[in-house]
Amino acid sequence: MQPIKQLVKVLSSLADRQHCVFAPSDLAAAVPECSQLAVLLSRASKAGLLKRVCRGIYLYPMPDYPAGNLLFHAAARLRAGEFNYISLETALSDAGVISQVPMNWITLVSSGRSHVVNCGDYGHIEFVHTEQRPEDLAGELIFDADKHLWRASVRQALRDMKVTRRSMELVDQEVAHELA
Repeated sequence: MQPIKQLVKVLSSLADRQHCVFAPSDLAAAVPECSQLAVLLSRASKAGLLKRVCRGIYLYPMPDYPAGNLLFHAAARLRAGEFNYISLETALSDAGVISQVPMNWITLVSSGRSHVVNCGDYGHIEFVHTEQRPEDLAGELIFDADKHLWRASVRQALRDMKVTRRSMELVDQEVAHELA
């Protein structure tokens, strides 16, 4: 069987609306005998079988995929080996502490290096480095299964804003005081 057909066959049988964002290492298992995975992924993207989200991340289009989760799922795959959690402006906006909603831009705190990943038309993922360890934040994080990432409490997101010297101008102090 041709590698591209084998890839489509495996993805169509295994992918679902919660698991359709892949790194090349994930897709390599679908076509183990393929020696030129990069070429295969490029061809699959050009044929519309996969959509390239950003460097190293591909979306297998599903009809009922919640598009609002794409950047979060991509971030989870990009930094799968690091400690990451949704915080800063994204967490505060979701909680209603910041009145403006960042469009196509998510902010995460990460044990990896600080970096902004450009995902083209999909938006941007901003990773902000932290020295904090997971065990020190256990009481301030909850797992967001829809996003495939940990999420900071309002109190932790406000702390992260201060530690990283982010602008606090948009923070509604009254709402923040009530929720923190």
